Amino acid sequence: MHNWLRKNPNVRTIRVAAADLNGVARGKRIPTRFADKITQDGTRFPLSVLNLDIWGEDIEDSPLVFDSGDRDGVLRPTERGFMPMPWLEAPSGLLPIWMFHEDGRPYAGDPRHALRAVLDRFKARGLTPVCAVELEFFLIDDSGRKLQVPLSPRSGKRRKGAETLSIRALDQFDEFFTDLYDACEEMDIPADTAISEAGLGQFEINMMHCDDALRAADDAWLFKMLVRGLARRHGFAASFMAKPYADYPGSGLHTHFSVLDSEGNNVFDNGGPEGTDLMRHAVAGCLEAMAGSALIFAPHANSFERMVPGSHAPTGVSWAYENRTSSIRIPSGSHKARRIEHRVSGGDVNPYLMLAAVLGSAINGIEDGKEPPAPITGNAYAAELPQIPNTWQSAIDAFEKDAAVARIFAPELIQNLVLTKRQELHYMEELSPAEQVEIYLDTV
Repeated sequence: MHNWLRKNPNVRTIRVAAADLNGVARGKRIPTRFADKITQDGTRFPLSVLNLDIWGEDIEDSPLVFDSGDRDGVLRPTERGFMPMPWLEAPSGLLPIWMFHEDGRPYAGDPRHALRAVLDRFKARGLTPVCAVELEFFLIDDSGRKLQVPLSPRSGKRRKGAETLSIRALDQFDEFFTDLYDACEEMDIPADTAISEAGLGQFEINMMHCDDALRAADDAWLFKMLVRGLARRHGFAASFMAKPYADYPGSGLHTHFSVLDSEGNNVFDNGGPEGTDLMRHAVAGCLEAMAGSALIFAPHANSFERMVPGSHAPTGVSWAYENRTSSIRIPSGSHKARRIEHRVSGGDVNPYLMLAAVLGSAINGIEDGKEPPAPITGNAYAAELPQIPNTWQSAIDAFEKDAAVARIFAPELIQNLVLTKRQELHYMEELSPAEQVEIYLDTV
């Protein structure tokens, strides 16, 4: 039996789970005594399971279902191995898995394999991305008809408005955040700084930078699962949906990245504030693929409620030095940490697809030696800029046809995601905003 399970004999059941295209965990519950079979042989379920819609339904015209006999894939453990599930009452273990074909080939429709393929392109050039993500989320009392901030366990009162960088707001939920940090340590998730954000009951936790982008995506995916589950243990909901409240800012998932060469040098660092040619090439690639990748950064109906001018979410395709209104920001600070911040994604993204899109567009630009336009200054919302698609339909259409996207993602994944989102769009149009919130609140 696996060493982790030997050290945790009170764990009686395990979950094996992979991320589908929406980032939803799909898998099985298995008694611990059968763990050896899973680790040695893997498990099986249909390829179509990683291509379900947000309700968990088959995609009606997917070639993965009836046309191909709904055939199985083989799912094997990722490098992460077993870990605890601190949000459950009974001691349980989680084993992340990813999908392969019967002959051992990676399944191109698996989001984790999409990111791995992008990293292979960096590796071929002797380069390694270093990533860190910042995750925003809301704590929500959803027990009534109207969403509201939960009662403070300390005061018994509700927060009435935004409390940006408020220590008092963090202290109101001290027990939850203490449990969350303890759980992150148990799961080896590198949670760093927590702050109170501008939304009602909104917070942000940053991850430490990591030179393994697959692990960084794992951390983000697992963290979202943990936060949602742990909040329910505390009697309220936590949600990463992009815009739960119409009158408050939405939640983003910002990504910082630099790139190391084979000797460990930051190839974006030129010793000054400007950054290197390679940094500008990466910026140019990110800008070129931004409109086509909007479906990755804003994958749901609710996502586009966040992406409106003046809402702390970028709407134009631009880059700038130390400017949070732009979609690509070059932060100030030590030249040794020169990096790119990609600010488009909402909190509701699939972290694997998001990092694949961000890093894939950067390596496109590096491979091509592209130069970006001049960096902007001032308020990006007031500038005349190329626009990121602002509707779900236009984002789906752009993703399907974009040449830069076709260099990042396999044709099968592009087709699967487009079919999924068109099906969701069709059914979501029949629902009220409140019904949409009910679907997204605990799911994304």
